[in-house]
Amino acid sequence: MRLIDKIYIGGEYITPRGEQLFDLYNPAKGEVVGRVRLGNAEDTRHAISAAKRAFPAFSRSTKQDRIGLLHTLHDVVAARENALAEAMIVEYGAPLPRAYGTAKHAAQVFLDAVKTLESYDFNRRIGAADVVMMPIGVVGLITPWNANAGFICSKLSMAIAAGCTAVIKPSEMSAIQTEAVIEALHAAGLPPGVFNVVNGLGDVVGAEISISPDIAKISFTGSTAVGKTILKAGAETLKRVTLELGGKSPSIILDDADLEVVVPLAIDAGFINSGQACLAGTRILVPEGKLDEVSRIAKSTVENIRVGDPRDPKTVIGPMVSEKQWRRVQDYLRLGTEEGAHVLVGGVGKPPGLEDGYFVNPTVFVDVKNDMRIAREEIFGPVLSIITYRDEEEAIRLANDTTYGLQAYVFSRDVMRAERVASQIDAGRVAINGIAHEPLAPFGGFKQSGIGRELGVFGLETYLEPKTLVGGGRAAA
Repeated sequence: MRLIDKIYIGGEYITPRGEQLFDLYNPAKGEVVGRVRLGNAEDTRHAISAAKRAFPAFSRSTKQDRIGLLHTLHDVVAARENALAEAMIVEYGAPLPRAYGTAKHAAQVFLDAVKTLESYDFNRRIGAADVVMMPIGVVGLITPWNANAGFICSKLSMAIAAGCTAVIKPSEMSAIQTEAVIEALHAAGLPPGVFNVVNGLGDVVGAEISISPDIAKISFTGSTAVGKTILKAGAETLKRVTLELGGKSPSIILDDADLEVVVPLAIDAGFINSGQACLAGTRILVPEGKLDEVSRIAKSTVENIRVGDPRDPKTVIGPMVSEKQWRRVQDYLRLGTEEGAHVLVGGVGKPPGLEDGYFVNPTVFVDVKNDMRIAREEIFGPVLSIITYRDEEEAIRLANDTTYGLQAYVFSRDVMRAERVASQIDAGRVAINGIAHEPLAPFGGFKQSGIGRELGVFGLETYLEPKTLVGGGRAAA
């Protein structure tokens, strides 16, 4: 039984004052594989104090200093790719390709931050004033269990690029991933207090970060409900916040699309990370006259998707992260039928031979109306809804008829037509004819999918505040 009983504060591994132990599960087997000792509010205040002490010196570091640190961080994280991937496989059942892809991403984000920082001008002349972009202060970084390592590194890379110090609250469900990340970051030799990590519960550690007057900004990725709680708690001290929240992303298949090509792509977009992804395309919008053909291809595609052992390279869908999440998905599968939708493929229960883990049958519903709960609420599992539309105008209306607006997908033979439709979708990012990613472009949501943006220049500037200097020698000249 693995015991993780240290947190990281001020450049040192320390035993938390908190004494609560939290079980860590291997969801592919449904068994406990370890425990993590959780920090408490006092530990969190200790971490915030360490970050606060480190901030004055680190905020004055040069751009070249920080570029050097980012290169070092890339190297030490890349050297631990196998350990990070293994942690993701064990801890939340990430299929092998997903685990290694995310591990590579965790290292790459530091180089992406370098690219952004190299061309960024912290000093600008605007009219008769000098505007200097200043690091905002101590930041709280709160990350989710689905690819926790990648989120820690992505958020930290931008905080460091800006000259901020950080207190990180990772998901308590991801302590094995967190341990591997801390080992890498420690090896980079950053000044003590630049980053601090406290394993703990959201309503304890996360709450303390949210109310602390010494935290200037919070960057949170997770559910919309928790994001609202953080926003309310942070309002008392007027914290800056970046919230990357839930989604119910539409995949619009236009009537000129090659269905044999794009339907499998739409299924892939819906089943990202075993469906446990905020940007998963879980609503597939199709022309009424194409429903039968789309259904045939979708059924065949899903029936041929490998569900099971995440270590099998052919596995596409692994387990749900926990028994609680497995039960949540089962509830939605029953709800869909009760609402009047029909199961095209999949349904309640576990796939044959996978009774021990938290596996679900990848499911596609047809005869779904956009006002059904399965079409409106984030399920966070491999559950897709096919919804028909009459014309392009209705497709756009249905796509936008949601409280969310994180990501969308548009498929068409005519790229210009797809771009025209994409321009009318209320989403922070729209992928055209595939599942594309641009790490230097902003990522974040419209509506209840979040506030602010991450990545690239837009992400960097959420860790900066502009200071205007008016007058003086240059202004009077």
